[in-house]
Amino acid sequence: MTDTTTPAPRTDGSLEGRRALVTGGASGIGEACARAFAERGAHVTVADLNGEAAEALAAEIGGTAWQVDLADTPGLEDLSLDIDILVNNAGIQRIAPIQEFDPENWRFMHRLMLESPFLLIRAALPGMYERGFGRILNISSAHGLRASAFKSAYVSAKHGLEGLSKTTALEGGPHGVTSNCINPGYVRTPLVEKQIADQARTHGIDESEVVEKIMLTESAVKRLTEPAEVGSLAAWLASDMSGMVTGASYTMDGGWTSR
Repeated sequence: MTDTTTPAPRTDGSLEGRRALVTGGASGIGEACARAFAERGAHVTVADLNGEAAEALAAEIGGTAWQVDLADTPGLEDLSLDIDILVNNAGIQRIAPIQEFDPENWRFMHRLMLESPFLLIRAALPGMYERGFGRILNISSAHGLRASAFKSAYVSAKHGLEGLSKTTALEGGPHGVTSNCINPGYVRTPLVEKQIADQARTHGIDESEVVEKIMLTESAVKRLTEPAEVGSLAAWLASDMSGMVTGASYTMDGGWTSR
């Protein structure tokens, strides 16, 4: 007997009527996701520490801006989010040998990139469960699957995000909520541009050598990933057509993690 109470999945990739929240949404991967969702009809809340940049992008795409410090995790504990799509993207990179890594910087990165995604997921799930639909997209990294020297905080936070995403997938599946990670390699973003300078200093080489000798040495495809490529995958994972994809980690790293 056909269940006439459940709408048929939309097969055109439309996000019309969906409400999305993208953290770190004012630039880089977050901006690309926000634009991709808006182009497909979603109303997007651009959450970012930079309120001016968030306002500018939200105005351009017909969305809403939310200036927020996601590292202030106590302020997120009582949050309630009425959204259909959550993209946990906000992040930062700090590079140092373990014995020189500042403990507060290490804790700060975990608050921002692991604790705040947990709290946002926690805030969004009740409404998603009630509606029987939800998409959690966690912007992880190739470093969520592999390690690199001098990145103990980033690597461990992304590995933790992978576990959180899979647990969310197991709990959310019976309620129509999926949870997946997107695992890019190096993406052409302001964060990566800063890493080039940091890597050059840490490894004692020129910045011109960093992309070839450090960033892309393990990749079969020798170029940086474009933010729009990540946004395109995120838009599909946010759509009705990805309902059987959950608990997965989608690599977009030019073959780096194939080794």
